[in-house]
Formats: sequence, structure tokens, C-alpha cells
Amino acid sequence: MKTLQLDLGVKSYPIYIGQALLSQAELLTKHITGKQVMIVTNTTVAPLYLEQIKSLLGSFKVADVVLPDGEQYKTLDTVNLIFDALLEHRFDRSCTLIALGGGVVGDMTGFAASSYQRGVNFIQVPTTLLSQVDSSVGGKTGVNHALGKNMIGAFHQPKCVLIDVDTLDTLDDRQYAAGMAEVIKYGLLGNRDFLKFLQDNIHNLMNRDKGLIIQAVYQSCTDKANIVAQDELESGKRALLNLGHTFGHAIENTLGYGVFLHGEAISVGMLMAAKLSQLEGDLTSQEVSEIQDLLEKSNLPISVDGKISASEFLSAMSVDKKVIDGNIRLILMKKLGESYISDMYQKEKLDQVIGDFC
Repeated sequence: MKTLQLDLGVKSYPIYIGQALLSQAELLTKHITGKQVMIVTNTTVAPLYLEQIKSLLGSFKVADVVLPDGEQYKTLDTVNLIFDALLEHRFDRSCTLIALGGGVVGDMTGFAASSYQRGVNFIQVPTTLLSQVDSSVGGKTGVNHALGKNMIGAFHQPKCVLIDVDTLDTLDDRQYAAGMAEVIKYGLLGNRDFLKFLQDNIHNLMNRDKGLIIQAVYQSCTDKANIVAQDELESGKRALLNLGHTFGHAIENTLGYGVFLHGEAISVGMLMAAKLSQLEGDLTSQEVSEIQDLLEKSNLPISVDGKISASEFLSAMSVDKKVIDGNIRLILMKKLGESYISDMYQKEKLDQVIGDFC
């Protein structure tokens, strides 16, 4: 098992990464306050791991709520199902919520925990690659709105993150590939050595070599933890973690949540950011080709050609958390492994990129 610490002062917490961790009760129980535990999961994950988690919590009063599975259910109505369960079981302010599932479950559970009785504790047990390397770490919680992704939410840090990579054995190939998009993001935004590791090992990573997966998850979490520790509330450097996301969120919102998986949309979004970076005079055509090659070897999409009009795309981009005073802030790349935040790019070149990809 590898352990790293996200350093946020009194809100600091450990991230455990390894195999067979769901059989180690103490990794969970030492982070639970009070006697009441609500496990939040979904219809896909519950049959796989719910009883296993319950078996670790014999000394607690345990209840569960099983949500519908899918990005289209990441709404306030679904979060209300969590509140209903908490109230029906008369859970108090000392309770702990456990998010058992992917990013959608983690985001909604964290949001419910941030709001229930003005804030209770929660633990992340992510079961998808995307949630293990990204959404479970850093305390971003929330739900989607019809007009924009993750527009309603809060920052609320978990008490720990328990990442058992054995849960990836039950993940289908499409979901696994979608998670690789967020792994690749860390190499592009600030870690050239990690990008080289991914380029050298992508075949074995896609074949799910457990040792390589643990290395990739550990490095991704380390890079994210380092950034979050410097900028918890995304007032500056943490925005770098949104590489490809303004483009990607526009894809998800325009096509309808769930048509493209989040990681699939981010794959296209990162390539769009790379192309704009090339037009801005930073990346070379060879570097853009390297990015595209890695995405394609990860079985990820590289275009939305024929699916979205350019005007729809630009309109969706304008409704995003990264829009400040009407300017769309984007994460662009100076070179592979070095990204920066910009609203100074040439707007006609953004239009050109959107036109090319749409």
C-alpha cells in the first residue's frame, strides 16, 4: 500500500492506494466519527461492493442509499434521496457518509455531506479509474444544472480517500479508458516525466497491469494533492487542473450528460486546448501529434465532428465556472508538461479550433 497526505492544515487527510484495501477495516473505521454511517452508492456498484463495505462496519449503525447510475442523475433531485435517507434514519451531526462508487456518487455524497445539518464528515471510496485519480481528491463536490456542469456545489474535504485498484477489475473498457484521460492530464499540465512514463507504458496500462496502475494512480494523486494544498478553493493555480475541461464540459452539456463520458469529453477538450496552443505559437505540430497519439492509444475520442455545431459549442462554453467577467479562461500549454491559465488568446483562433473540431 502507498499512502500520501493532502496537506490542508486541520483539514489534512490521507490517501491510501493499493490492492485488497477493501478488506482492511481499520483504514475506514479510524476516520469515522460517531456511531452512524450512511453508505451512498449506485445500482451498478451496490451489488459488487456494498455488502463488503458493510462487513467492515460491524460496530456502527449502518444504513445505505442506492442511487440510479449515470451522469444524467447528477442532480439536486438525486441528492434529495440522500437527504431523505439521512432524515428517515434520524442521522445526527456526528454521522459519517461513505461515497462508494465513481465520480458522480462521490460528488453528490460530498455535496450532501457539506449541506446536511450544515456539514458532516464523509469518506471517499472511489471505484472507477477517473474517480481514483481525480474527483475523489481535493474536496470539490456538486451537481449539474441543465445549463451547466457542476454549477451547484461546495468545497468539502473528505476525512480520507481509500483507493483499492482491485475495484477496476469490474470496470468496463470504456469507463477504464475514460479514466485514462484524467491520468494523461497530469502529464500534460505539469509533469513531463510522468507523461513520458505514460507514453512508454500505455500498452500495458491499457491491459491493466496492476503495478503500473498503482504507479499511475499514485503519481496522479500526488500531483493533484500538491496543487490543491497550494490553492484549495481554486483562486489561482488549482485552475490548471481544468486542462481541457471548459471544452469538455461544453461537449457534455451540448450532447446531453452521459452521451460522452466525462473522460471522453476531456480527451477531446485536451486536444482542442493543444491545437489552440499550437495556433498561439507555443506547441509544435509534432507535440500536438504526440498528444493525439497517446489519446488514441488509450482508446479515447479525438473529435466531435458532426455531433455539435460550432455555434452550439461556443454558446455552451460561455456558461462555465471558468468564465470571469464574460471572458472564457482556458488552460493552454507552453510545451508538453507545462500549462498556464489564459484569457489573452486570440478569439478568432478559438473560433478556428471549434470550427475544426465540430
